[in-house]
Amino acid sequence: MNEERRADAPTNETGAQYHLHLSAGDIPSTVLMPGDPGRVERMRTTWDDGVELAFHREYRSARGSYKGVPIGAISSGVGSPSLEIAVHEFATIGGETVIRVGTCGALRADIECGDLIVPVAAVRRDGTSDRYVPLEHPAFADPEVSMAIVEACERLGYRYHTGIVCSVGSFYVGQERPVTGGFWQSAADGLIEDLRRAGVICLEMECSALFVLARLFGMRSGAILAAVANRETNAFGDNGAEERAIRAANEAVFILDDWRKRKAAAGKSTFYPSLLRDG
Repeated sequence: MNEERRADAPTNETGAQYHLHLSAGDIPSTVLMPGDPGRVERMRTTWDDGVELAFHREYRSARGSYKGVPIGAISSGVGSPSLEIAVHEFATIGGETVIRVGTCGALRADIECGDLIVPVAAVRRDGTSDRYVPLEHPAFADPEVSMAIVEACERLGYRYHTGIVCSVGSFYVGQERPVTGGFWQSAADGLIEDLRRAGVICLEMECSALFVLARLFGMRSGAILAAVANRETNAFGDNGAEERAIRAANEAVFILDDWRKRKAAAGKSTFYPSLLRDG
């Protein structure tokens, strides 16, 4: 028995984080965080260079560079309980910035399958973040990270939307989808319509937990979502959105690094819109 290993702060046999199998210095301080482990490999092929680091359960990781800027990726699996582990263990080894790269179902007819969504905040129905802070506590993306993602979409010419999303802890009943066996809880009736009337633009499963937990763990976070479904028109399909989301996230990492350098050169510790100007 290894006396140094502890149940309240678990590590693996090498001393690395128990689930991610990563230690401090293994991965850059800014990472993209998809749910799907397969998307990590897709991300790696869009970088200038990259290597896989670990693959344990749903947690796959890689590091590399994009336009000369260090970049990493860690998959979080499906849902917020799984994401909590990835975010906490990344923070423990020195993580600073997380950009979720995921998929969603749009709630407005004008958001087409293939469009991108940049959340500014999230309705907290994720079932995990409420273990940390009450539901009255807001879930919002870091403004600078969100602005960098929007700037990336603008530079790349991608069609995108910004707004409030709803993060849920269930793919089927929790998103008002019929389930096998006929069971239906009446409380699920009207969810989509209520959210739509409240101005919520899509359903997904992780953003609210990411926004809350990253801030509590001393990190900043944002997200870019590929609209692969539309719950008003009932359309379904990727239409290249995931690939565009990956490329926009890469570009956002480059933009954030550029803004960091500009702030350092100007002797500023906070973000100013004027730093966006060329020259």
